[in-house]
Amino acid sequence: MPHDGQPMPAPHDAAPLLPDLRGLTAAALPQVEALFANARKVLRGRVTRDGKVSNAAMEAHQSAAHALSWLATYVEALRQLDAWAGRLDAAGAFGEMEALILQIGVSEYLAQIAGGIPMSQGEIARLSDLGTAWTPEGPAVTLIAEGNAPAARARLVALMRDNHGRATFGATGLDEELEMIRDQFRRYADEKVIPFAHDWHLKDELIPMEVIRELAEMGVFGLTIPEDFGGFGLSKASMVVVSEELSRGYIGVGSLGTRSEIAAELILCGGTPEQKAHWLPKLASGEILPTAVFTEPNTGSDLGSLRTRAVRTEEGWEITGNKTWITHAARTHVMTLLARTDPDTTDWRGLSMFLAEKTPGTDADPFPTPGMTGGEIEVLGYRGMKEYELAFDGFKVKAENLLGGIPGQGFKQLMQTFESARIQTGARAIGVAQSALETGMQYAEDRRQFGKPLIDFPRIAWKLAMMAVEIMIARQLTYHSAWQKDHDKRCDLEAGMAKLLGARVAWAAADNALQIHGGNGFALEYRISRILCDARILNIFEGAAEIQAQVIARRLLD
Repeated sequence: MPHDGQPMPAPHDAAPLLPDLRGLTAAALPQVEALFANARKVLRGRVTRDGKVSNAAMEAHQSAAHALSWLATYVEALRQLDAWAGRLDAAGAFGEMEALILQIGVSEYLAQIAGGIPMSQGEIARLSDLGTAWTPEGPAVTLIAEGNAPAARARLVALMRDNHGRATFGATGLDEELEMIRDQFRRYADEKVIPFAHDWHLKDELIPMEVIRELAEMGVFGLTIPEDFGGFGLSKASMVVVSEELSRGYIGVGSLGTRSEIAAELILCGGTPEQKAHWLPKLASGEILPTAVFTEPNTGSDLGSLRTRAVRTEEGWEITGNKTWITHAARTHVMTLLARTDPDTTDWRGLSMFLAEKTPGTDADPFPTPGMTGGEIEVLGYRGMKEYELAFDGFKVKAENLLGGIPGQGFKQLMQTFESARIQTGARAIGVAQSALETGMQYAEDRRQFGKPLIDFPRIAWKLAMMAVEIMIARQLTYHSAWQKDHDKRCDLEAGMAKLLGARVAWAAADNALQIHGGNGFALEYRISRILCDARILNIFEGAAEIQAQVIARRLLD
């Protein structure tokens, strides 16, 4: 690609780090920010009718809309990676490993922006979809040509090998308290989860109650619940760190806190004072375990069209209908259940949220509560809590367990939880990706072929280098969304981006780590086979990738 009439400089192997790296990245960012602003302007012109974004036009231009979402995600990811480097630099903690992560990450993402961003296998978001183009200039040219050179990747992997015992590769930039939390849960995952997780998966067993009790004692279920209600009152950032480390051990364990997080957020945002006082302390202590009961057969992400109905009676409410993909349904004590209370509606306006109490089941009788039956859905991965289909027939709910006490608020109440849920999913994705990286790297160091370890072969090493780089990019994007939430800033856009990118990064890391294992990776006895199955769900739950891209695009264009 020409620059000022001169050929682009050739990559060199002599110096892994580029001179004035921080200056180069800072100068390249405005180029892609301007590119995104122009792309958004062009697409907004295509989908606007009579001053408003048209749903029909958005669907007609869906490829362009999703391309804009991915472009925006990359621009924000680059911005947060640069901000991370700046914080480390100011603190005197910006070392060679961190510099290589920054350099390779910026180089690769700039190159993908110019040539095409992978949304999934076989789907590439290109600037031409958006009716725009970009000719990199100056610093961007140098970064694209030289930043992700073989010497840089080789040097990064050499440093990673020297730091193999660390929880992450590269300084995360978190404060001392959060790093202490990370260390505590990293040790727990190493000692109490990783040695047993693969056996739980292969036997399709529920996570042992002993683990749940230990997590309750460590405060996992009350992490972000205010102290006035029996929780620790910690930040969403702490929730991210805990979820990341536990998911590094096993996504099922990392997801145990998700249900409590969703239930607590629902009650904190929409509950009556009496509901908060009754439910939150029990959730925080782990005395009760909740599950989210939203999805129905044939509705998927279209929650507004739910058909399960709740009918008012003299004693309270009766629920009738079917739900599916309900995680951890058998063991739990209470369901946050979304049902239609206004039979004259067909959209989100007639929905209400209930705190529906149930009796925890056993293996012999998983659903002993009258008016409720269920069956297990067998799944590839994410097995430790199990998935269920549920049927309700006159299931009784107390009158005081209508969340907020006013019918018709359910969908709005649920929307208020999506920021935290997607931040937490981004964290789980990082943990799964980190697990894949560490598992793949250990195998590459131990396995010898043609007289040397696999990690000594460039393409094996380069896979590991890109895993580490993309994990740090997704990590910083997720930390940023948590920071926004902790500072009472709207962060649905940032949380959606963190989830969108994190899920892709987790799948790529797991797939590449399995490739490093070769044929052994396809054997059930190797834990990378389980990590691959666990990674696959991240692109589906809490909003499928396509829905997430659509939501981001709509937010950008409105």
